[in-house]
This record gives sequence, C-alpha cells and structure tokens, in this order.
Amino acid sequence: MDNTPNPVSFETALEKFLTHLESKSRSSATRIAYGSDLKQLMDFMGEKRITQATTIAKEHLQEYIDSLFSQSYTSKSISRKINSTKTFFRFMHTEKLIISNPAEDLAHPKYDIKPPRILSPEEYRSLRDVVRLDIRIGTIVELLLQTGIRIGELAQLQIEDVNFDKKQLYVRAYESRDGRTIPLNDPAIKALKGYLDIRPQSDNRTLFLTKNGHPFLVRNIRTAIDRYFKLAGIENAKVNDLRHTFIIHQLKSGTPLTYVSKLVGHKRLSTTEKYLKLIDTDKIEKDTVHLEEL
Repeated sequence: MDNTPNPVSFETALEKFLTHLESKSRSSATRIAYGSDLKQLMDFMGEKRITQATTIAKEHLQEYIDSLFSQSYTSKSISRKINSTKTFFRFMHTEKLIISNPAEDLAHPKYDIKPPRILSPEEYRSLRDVVRLDIRIGTIVELLLQTGIRIGELAQLQIEDVNFDKKQLYVRAYESRDGRTIPLNDPAIKALKGYLDIRPQSDNRTLFLTKNGHPFLVRNIRTAIDRYFKLAGIENAKVNDLRHTFIIHQLKSGTPLTYVSKLVGHKRLSTTEKYLKLIDTDKIEKDTVHLEEL
C-alpha cells in the first residue's frame, strides 16, 4: 500500500499553517511575521519552479538560506527566517503532509544578542522635557515609564480601565496574553488626569484618541515617540525601551522578581530573570533614582 502523501501546493500548506497558528491563539504579530518569512521562501521556490511544498528538499532550503547571505541579510534576520521555516515544516510533518522533515537539520548562524536598551536618568528626563507641551504624548510616555505596559496594550486602553479611586489600571487581554490589573503611582495618575481634561469629546471609549476622535493607533504612537526621542537627542532608542527601563528600575529598587514579572505580564519568570544580568549590584549608578521620585 502506497503511504506517499498527496502533493500539496506551498500556498495551500501555508494557509493551513497560518490557520493552525490562529487556532493556537498565536498573536497577529507572530502570524504576520511567519507569513512574511514563508511568503519569501515560497517566492524563492517559485522562481525555481517548485510550487509544491511537499517536494521541497533540504538542498532547496539550503540554497534559499545561502541566497539570504548573498543579499546581506543579518545573521539575526536569517536565523528568524530559519526558525519560521523549521516551524512550518515541523507542522507539515506532524500533520503527515510530508514523510520526512527537510528543515530538521538546518543550522542557525551565530550572532550576538544585544541586551535591552535602558534609558539613563538624564535620557528619560530629557524625554519628559521635550514632551511636556504635548499632553497626550507626555501622558503616554509617563504611563509607559511608570507601568511598563506594552505599546499594544496601551493603544487598546479604554476610559473605564482607569480607576483613580483604587489607583489601578486594568490592562486588557492582548493577543495571547491574559488581562491584569496593575497599580498606578502618583505621576501616572497626575498625567492621566491632565490628559483627560483635554481629551477630544467622542463617543469612542478608547483612552487615547487622535484630534479627530479616532483611536490613536500603535504605529502612530510609535512614530510620535520616535520623533521625540530625536528631539531629546536620545540615540538608538525605541518605544519598547521605556518598558525595559521600568523593569530595570523595579528590580534595582528591590521589587520581588515574581511581582515584576506579574506587573509587566511576562508569561515566564525566566523572561524577567534575564534582566537581572543587566544589574551590577556592586556598581549601581549613583544618580539612579526611582522613577516616581522625579
């Protein structure tokens, strides 16, 4: 009896794979990243007249990886694309769409992982100074610094998620992450109250709005903060570095690791533990102060 699987086009296999990721509640960002990487692989194979995912062999995949090096992709980018490829073919093998996994033995290139960027006291003071007159962005920056929430979590905040009486903020479930309630300190509360005084009148309950009353989207928040980083003279910084800075300050001030992990919504304690490597307990900057004291 012939146990050879039926031919499956790359396009069909990719569609099955992305549907599988969605059924596993993988985030949209993850699905988009996998889809982009695998579409690139599919296009490469199409140029080689290989349209069936079930006929791809290891040598085809290695040729694809070699082409990425020739196009000057970074080792980190190539490693990510290899990971996407491995996950895709592992899925196909598990689903018995292929007999053997051609990606199983693909080797990742070595590369150095840069540690998270932590803003110095001078840098976040400068950032606060340049956003001072922009109440909306100033509030967003303050909230990111004082709570460590993700930019995607911030963008979906609703007015009712802020509880001034209890000094709490409810962070809604985001992608595959659970919702959580976190404390608000005085600087965050002061900033939020100032923003709500000038927030555009709208039936939309989203906390942060554009001037026209529409939700302030993640990409626009990111662009605005990047602009203020430049105005403040802060180089090589990204929005997520505000979250990194919050985590480091919490750990330096003695907040228990498990509590910090809960505050920022890490699924695994090991993710938070990685930040401990950035703390030199014998040489903590003398001018480092708690963010809430500023």
